[in-house]
Formats: sequence, C-alpha cells, structure tokens
Amino acid sequence: MARARVRVSPVIPTIASFLLAALWGLSVFAGWGLEAFCAGGDGDCSRRLGMFATVSGLFAMLAACCTAAAWLLPVSRADLRVFGRVMGAAVLAWVVAEGVLFVGGLLAR
Repeated sequence: MARARVRVSPVIPTIASFLLAALWGLSVFAGWGLEAFCAGGDGDCSRRLGMFATVSGLFAMLAACCTAAAWLLPVSRADLRVFGRVMGAAVLAWVVAEGVLFVGGLLAR
C-alpha cells in the first residue's frame, strides 16, 4: 500500500509563527496581559506578571531564532523536511511562550 504524501506550503507555518508572535508581543508590550489578568489589581500583580513575561520571553526568543533559521539557513531552504522541523519547533516554542504567559497570568492574580 502506498503512502499518500501531503505537502504543506512553507507559508502556512510562517504565518502561524508571525500571528503567534503578534499575540505574544501584544500581550507583553501593549498591555493586553495586564488588562486581562491584573485589571483593577495591585502593583504586586503586575510585578508577578512581569516575571512570567520574562520567562515567557526566553521561549519567544527561541521561537524567533527558529523562525529566522528556517528561512535563512541554506540547508533549511534546500530541504523541505528540515524546514518543516525547524518551523514546527518555532511554532511549538511560541505555543509554550503563550502558555507560560497565560498560566503565569492566572497565578499572578
């Protein structure tokens, strides 16, 4: 029995990565996280949320580096499987960054 191969355009994980980056950036830098988790709260909540945003930023940097590597490294551009793995790691890192920020926001309350 032959296996069917499904090709996914490289644009789809790239757009997903950019959308997750925009969500993370707006949550951290535009105050969406503070509004969602610390609205009407004390300054201690914003300090705790800032700590979680810093930890989340480590995963965001990893995701941004993976996204850039997927497009800039010649080996990644030449082999679609390598590109998919690196972009998959980038999207996974963005999801972890968002998750750390969300769980941190819940704990910061």
